[in-house]
Amino acid sequence: MTANVAQAIVDPQQWARTLRGAHAALRPGGRFVFETRVPARRAWLEWTRAASHRVSSIDGVGDVENWVEVLDVSLPLVTFRRTYVFADGERLLSDSTLRFRDRDEIEADLVAHGFRVSEVRDAPDRPGREYVFLAQTQTQT
Repeated sequence: MTANVAQAIVDPQQWARTLRGAHAALRPGGRFVFETRVPARRAWLEWTRAASHRVSSIDGVGDVENWVEVLDVSLPLVTFRRTYVFADGERLLSDSTLRFRDRDEIEADLVAHGFRVSEVRDAPDRPGREYVFLAQTQTQT
């Protein structure tokens, strides 16, 4: 799973189903790898219009202005809005909620669903900001 998609699975029952499904899809010894933001880093503090405002030129569309703003922090959940403004003035809003799980919680969830956590490392391009979990299904003996 890439792009912090694990955080988009906010419901604990859905998270458990996801882990069960990943485990069932892998062969014995199969690897499950994903990244998630480090909650203590508090990434949402940087999700402001001032810090995130961008204008992108898109062929056939024109300039698109966009930014992100936090709507609510009720940890472990953080809800935010991404706003897009197109050259013709059309505005598109996209609201999302992410779940910030701590390392111990994720490791316990992985073990509870039949994985062995082989390593937790920093994301090489975002050190200190994200954990990369490397888990493996139990091998048959």
